[in-house]
Amino acid sequence: MANPAAAAHILPFSSNEPMTAAAISPARPAHVITRRAVASWIIYDLANTIFSMGVVSMYFSTYIRTAVGPERADAEYGIITAVSMGIIFVISPMLGAMTDRAARRMPFLLWSTIICVALTALLGRDGYTVTLWLFVIANAAYQAGLQFYDAMLPEVSTEENRGRISGIGVAIGYLGSYIAVGLGLYFGSGDLPKLFLWIAATFLVLSIPCFLFVRERGNPNPRPVFAWDAVRGSLRETVKTFQNGHQYPGLIRFLVGRIFYTDAINTVISIMTLYTINVAVAAGQGEETAAQTSKLVMLVAITFAVLGGFFWGWLVDRIGPKRTLNIVLHLWVATFVAAAMMGIMHLPLSLFYVVASSAGVALGGVWSADRPLMLRLTPPDRIGEFYGLYGMVGRFSAITGPIIWAIVAKLTIENGLLKPAQGQGVGVLVLLILVGISYYIMRPVTDAPRDWEALRHAAAPLTDR
Repeated sequence: MANPAAAAHILPFSSNEPMTAAAISPARPAHVITRRAVASWIIYDLANTIFSMGVVSMYFSTYIRTAVGPERADAEYGIITAVSMGIIFVISPMLGAMTDRAARRMPFLLWSTIICVALTALLGRDGYTVTLWLFVIANAAYQAGLQFYDAMLPEVSTEENRGRISGIGVAIGYLGSYIAVGLGLYFGSGDLPKLFLWIAATFLVLSIPCFLFVRERGNPNPRPVFAWDAVRGSLRETVKTFQNGHQYPGLIRFLVGRIFYTDAINTVISIMTLYTINVAVAAGQGEETAAQTSKLVMLVAITFAVLGGFFWGWLVDRIGPKRTLNIVLHLWVATFVAAAMMGIMHLPLSLFYVVASSAGVALGGVWSADRPLMLRLTPPDRIGEFYGLYGMVGRFSAITGPIIWAIVAKLTIENGLLKPAQGQGVGVLVLLILVGISYYIMRPVTDAPRDWEALRHAAAPLTDR
């Protein structure tokens, strides 16, 4: 969606009057949430999806496949992605705690976006090794920005409409995938540096409304952010959170479970283009035709992700984020089984569009449900720090997922045991196991509202000892 007025039209408010949200914390003043602020926050979701789909999921893997060949592409891409995610994994809790100390979070989002955009514009222009390092840093900056962006959800929503706002963000965000695929179809894969430049420019332009119109309440008690003592303090706070997990019911289980399901889902997203190409080649298509088929399959997945975002957001507000997430994980199990069979059993290529539809619906559900669930498990005065942990486990999964995928690819494909599509199908089955583990770990977690003041008082004697 290109203009905020159109975004405002679909928001779940009945008039153009500002909406007043009750203060999330007694220390904060009443906060006015305008339709323009909500629309601008949502449009940023669209903007950053252009990068994640266009660079991470589609065209950078194509760049690597062209440079090193189809046999080495999976392992190479897995290692590069793991390095990038490893960087942000190490620093994301610290970044989150730093934003809790800062007067505002928006400057962090602004600079992470600028770094990502600038380095994306340079991809493919100065040799293979340089391009790999540019991608590593650009992706780390994107991931940091996503963490800051998610932590701003309370600034544009209330407890009553948080599921809808999050779901609409997911749905509109996936329209950015149309833009990414459309840019690829228009420019083709012959001039990837030019394509990366256009992706960067589009990301930047569509980010601007968020920077201009989302108003934060601000931190009533800002503290030093970049001093060494502040950095050490942020690290200490993160360690204490894990040591005192009983003060935050369900948090540790959710974060550990999230490692496993995001591990599987993010890995499948990142390799979907390569997998589709290999399945299409195995079905008899040439390389160029297979590349076009992969784009069409992605468009189908994106379409259903958009529709799914609206549906899941509504369901979150109706039955709660935890029950919604359970349903989504069941859908992912069925999707992974079907996707694996496409490569292993050489099923008709037309069935891939059914698999893509199911994956799109499930994908919209994950992010629509787990952002609101994280907020239910988060004390309002530590949103930045806890979203740093939320981001950290996602980054950890993004390290281990590509490594698992690279190992499976090396054992099955590079050693000549299976053809690329079959080896990747086995890899999808391995990832399916991770989804089952996540569901088991998170079963006891509930999304019942927490009385944070009571929990804080109950834990005070333990903390004093």
